[in-house]
Amino acid sequence: MRVASLSIAGVVSGGIALVIGLLLASLPTENGEVVLPGLSSQASVKSDAFGVPEIEASQREDAYRVLGYLHARDRLFQMELMRRKSAGRLAELFGAKALDADRKQRVYQMDRAAQRIVADLPPTQRLALQAYVDGVNQFIDHARVLPPEFLALRHRPEPWRPEDSILVELAMFQTLNGQEQDERMVSVMDRALPQELVTFLTPDTDPYAKALIGGSLPRRFNASIPLEALASLPGTDSTLTLNQAVDAENVVSGSNNWVVAGSKTSDGRAMIANDMHLALNVPNIWYRADLSYGNRHIYGVTLPGVPAVIVGGNDDVAWGFTNVTGDFLDLIRLETDSAHPGQYLTPQGWQAFTEHQETIRVKGEPDVTLTLRDSEWGPVSDQDLLDQPVAIKWTALEPHFVDLGLMDMDQARNTQQAAAVMNRFGGPPQNVVIAGRDGHIAWTYMGRFPKRRGFDGLISQSWADGNLDWAGAIPPDELPRLCDPADGFIVTANNRTLGRDYPYVIGHNWSLSYRAYRIEELLKSRSGLTEPDLLAIQLDTRSEILAFYQQLALDALDRLSDTDDSVQKAHNAIAAWDGYMQTSSIGAPILNEFRTRLAGAVFEKVVAAGQTLDPQFRYAWREMETPLRQLLTQRPKGVLNPRYQDDWQAMIVATLRETVQALREKYPNVEPDQLTWGMTHPVNLRHPFSKVASALSGVLDMPAFDSDGCASVCVKVMDNAHGASERLVLSPSHPENALFHMPGGQSGHPLSAHYRDQQDFWRDGVALPMRPEAAGDVLRFVPRL
Repeated sequence: MRVASLSIAGVVSGGIALVIGLLLASLPTENGEVVLPGLSSQASVKSDAFGVPEIEASQREDAYRVLGYLHARDRLFQMELMRRKSAGRLAELFGAKALDADRKQRVYQMDRAAQRIVADLPPTQRLALQAYVDGVNQFIDHARVLPPEFLALRHRPEPWRPEDSILVELAMFQTLNGQEQDERMVSVMDRALPQELVTFLTPDTDPYAKALIGGSLPRRFNASIPLEALASLPGTDSTLTLNQAVDAENVVSGSNNWVVAGSKTSDGRAMIANDMHLALNVPNIWYRADLSYGNRHIYGVTLPGVPAVIVGGNDDVAWGFTNVTGDFLDLIRLETDSAHPGQYLTPQGWQAFTEHQETIRVKGEPDVTLTLRDSEWGPVSDQDLLDQPVAIKWTALEPHFVDLGLMDMDQARNTQQAAAVMNRFGGPPQNVVIAGRDGHIAWTYMGRFPKRRGFDGLISQSWADGNLDWAGAIPPDELPRLCDPADGFIVTANNRTLGRDYPYVIGHNWSLSYRAYRIEELLKSRSGLTEPDLLAIQLDTRSEILAFYQQLALDALDRLSDTDDSVQKAHNAIAAWDGYMQTSSIGAPILNEFRTRLAGAVFEKVVAAGQTLDPQFRYAWREMETPLRQLLTQRPKGVLNPRYQDDWQAMIVATLRETVQALREKYPNVEPDQLTWGMTHPVNLRHPFSKVASALSGVLDMPAFDSDGCASVCVKVMDNAHGASERLVLSPSHPENALFHMPGGQSGHPLSAHYRDQQDFWRDGVALPMRPEAAGDVLRFVPRL
């Protein structure tokens, strides 16, 4: 028996040793020599103390060939997930639990779109893309052992294709501006509510708004409360469901960016600051890199899977992005009738849907076959809108709207040239701020913007009569541009940047302007700015938004005569709030929850009306703050649920009591006047595997922490699973002083020294040089002789 036990123990120990050996063998190599076919001459990679590669090559294609190899070496599983998610092929890896996501994704037919885009690329872009692809495949083909995720799944990745890099780019389109919910929401509102009420509830401005160009007036704003329209809405008693259907935060993939001219800095240098707000995962979405080739030098963050530096600088300019939050997708209502089965009405008459079948392979289960339909305007959605089919018209799927033109930023020598490159680039539309080595600054739009004819894109409409369409894209030289304003700075934060005098409608549902307002407030009275000063602004947590609700709550509580212990403690907590969303802030949890619940109560009848047409209807307008404050300030009759009998004071107090009770239930061991923001605001960055196997969390995830910042109502955007995916402060004239943060680290390998070595700097907001000392590691790439 003892011999048997020893034998079993030996087998187990041997198995563990084998697993450990495989994991160690799969670690990335940062020293030595790699044969990389296709190189024109030898290239080298020096890694700094955080594993950030400095690539030196003789030409652009060689540099991107090496970058492809490094992306695959350090982030291959991330790349695999992104191309599969975009194409709707996750079920091949994860089985039936990914089937619904794949079904939905296949509707967009992104793999077909990627094939068209690759064929349409200019020759220089296609050449660099192919070099990058070859570099990725060289790693896949010759890796001693693949990264741990592939070992666990017993999966060997297919060769990387040029189309796969485009799929990764299209995934960013979908993350940033490929959502259908805005048009679905307003289309339901347009059918369910009087027109003046729809306009009131969907403004494009707020108390903090300030346009950069196009005048100061918004396009869509009704300053008067439509009292009759509100009063005519029927009441409802389904408060729980309705409260959940009002999204006061409405978090969006967005960012902060700003640029300051030499007139605002200590020595005349122009600087950009950029923190891009995206989903927070392990590994981080971005990969840092520095590329030198010929007489070109470009550096910053790259997106694994794509050959380009996304934000960063070259030796002459620096740039940063924020999401435009514009309208780049239309849902075209398709007219059908029983007399024309399988057809839809077009300006040329009745036309048959085009159908084709696609197969979804499901791990461990039979394949699933889908029948997908197309129209002349785009793929037909799998989800009807108001009981009618709709076609998806989206810039990401439009011919000649997508390319890899960001690679040309290696040639920009001043702000004007950089803006021109950005205007021509067919990427996900962004606000771009640019700083020049000469102290000049600029702002413009990047991407292709639909040039709508006959409509503004806010609601779904039929195009059958031929009066509505897209007349291509807005010409690059007609995109907005601002250079060297007198203030000496330019700020964007997903807010509306255009007044109504700009000739084209770019969007409707802009983000609340408070972040941009607060950044401008911190910049306008300052001079002699330095890189640490701009980093400090990125970390600012003041939330003037909640100050309105603090005063509202205190006024209501001061009028109460029957206060109990719970109400008194709530009063003390709210009065103690310091105006910031810091981990130690008392009162912030109550006010944040109070605002959310107030929105649910105020817009309860609106949501009820929408849900009579669509049970899934949610009111999630990002500038909801404008009508919400108007109603809470003027308090008209007929707005609230009848149970309140038009008593706004009673509603506010009841909502406060509900807020306190909800927080007591969630945090039963902490009194309301002791509950800090940090206690209610944990941030936990997780690896995809730990989300389904929690036992792996200690190995794969970043340690959870209580964080300051907030989801959307302060400059430091930080929330669980969403926040600053990087922080960059950079002057192109002094890159040695640049600062950089990102969560996690360069490597996606959990045993790598660079898996989590940047996490603490990002978490704590500690200044970290963008270019730390080199570690002495050198990897040489040689062509095959």
